[in-house]
Amino acid sequence: MSETTLHQLCRLYTNLKAEDIAILEKVADTLPQYAELTGNYMYIDCLLQSGDHGIVVAEALPRTPDAAYKDRVLGKLVFEAFEPAVLLCHKTGRKSLKHRAITQEGKVVEQSVIPIYNDSHEVIGTLIMEADRSEESSAPNGGTLPIKSMDMGPFSDNPMVADLLMEIIFMTDDQQRLVYANPSGIKFLHEIQGERDWVNQPVGHVLPFLEGLLHHKEEVFISEVLAGQRVLEVKKVHMRTKRNELEGLLFIIQDLTELRLKEKELLKKSVVIKEIHHRVKNNLQTVASLLRLQMRKGLSVESKSHFEDTLHRVYSISAVYELILANEDADQDDVDVIELTSKIGSTMMLNDLDHQIEFRVVSNGYTLLASSRKAVSIALIVNELVQNSLKHAFPHQAGTICVEFKVKQEFIEMHISDDGKGMEGYTRSLGLDIVRNLIVNDLEGEFVYKQVKKGTHASIIFPIHDEILVHSVSVHNRVGD
Repeated sequence: MSETTLHQLCRLYTNLKAEDIAILEKVADTLPQYAELTGNYMYIDCLLQSGDHGIVVAEALPRTPDAAYKDRVLGKLVFEAFEPAVLLCHKTGRKSLKHRAITQEGKVVEQSVIPIYNDSHEVIGTLIMEADRSEESSAPNGGTLPIKSMDMGPFSDNPMVADLLMEIIFMTDDQQRLVYANPSGIKFLHEIQGERDWVNQPVGHVLPFLEGLLHHKEEVFISEVLAGQRVLEVKKVHMRTKRNELEGLLFIIQDLTELRLKEKELLKKSVVIKEIHHRVKNNLQTVASLLRLQMRKGLSVESKSHFEDTLHRVYSISAVYELILANEDADQDDVDVIELTSKIGSTMMLNDLDHQIEFRVVSNGYTLLASSRKAVSIALIVNELVQNSLKHAFPHQAGTICVEFKVKQEFIEMHISDDGKGMEGYTRSLGLDIVRNLIVNDLEGEFVYKQVKKGTHASIIFPIHDEILVHSVSVHNRVGD
């Protein structure tokens, strides 16, 4: 069976899974009926792999003589600057009804946008209905106004709306000669070329950085360009008469220099934070090495046990930073709690030569991401309780230790159980005091440690908050926000 155009576009340009594409194809099958029923244009847009823009993956047009689109827009890019409601819906799931937008051909439409969800309640696309409103537009942001009908700002007694905008705005005539600049544009011209006359001069000569954009035939085009030391985002719009004759170009320019500098500063800070994580991990490894050296010098049985406990605690904290540093794409210090638990438990099983213990982690389909601070607390809790089972639960050297995670409403449950001999001769210890203190004071939770029919069971329940993300088959957001 051959692929549909929608399937090909999604596979080439998006990060969508096969099952998500199948959902979009079902929605796309209904578009022609809705287009005929409403007399409006129907589209499905999806987010590009980069996440910066969208792409049209399906369309259905009503059979009317006056079309808002001269050409098909299937496969065309959707820019956030001109269709903000579409990109906002992709990123937040927020619908928008009867919102003005500019099409890929520079025409004004009334746009309604709703999200399309998959079975995990993730936004995988947007369903868009558009009605042509270009004939009603009489403002500069319509993108189709003839120059002769526009107030020309500094060349007229009455200022136009563009004069009040912070963005730099330039207009040309049909010969690409510069005929208008708003106050921000005039200031920009003075900064780059002084007091020289620019009126009716070729825009490519006055503003050389625009030269490369003049040859693009798209009605609406966005590009980021360099002008000396400045970083500029340039939006170019073709302005046409009602007869569709080109009367000039509109350039809307935003100076991104300061924004890019701040991004570089943030990148530097990110590198510094990563370096700090490296140093913390290395320092912990140094501490662990010193403890091992001391243990080789010869210790009493009681002292050796205390040293081993401390060594395991250092290993657990170190595991947090190892996972942070292993994730090269992470912008923050989030740690996968399930992976952290598996790492700690597996390391402890390998180091325990006296037992043959099966260690299992049951996630129940959840992914838990915790900040480094919370992850350290969880790591120490897992370490102490698993270590407690290894020490006391298995006199016959074999058994199973299981760590299970559950999410119920606004709470996370962590259950650590073993099938050992139970709590015979149970006494309070430093390790359990550490666990109780971390759960109550850091996680703001509750701790129950009890004997069950076979073995022991530790139950930890704590609320979800801003420092822990929960994802699952049915939950794909920050629970508790």
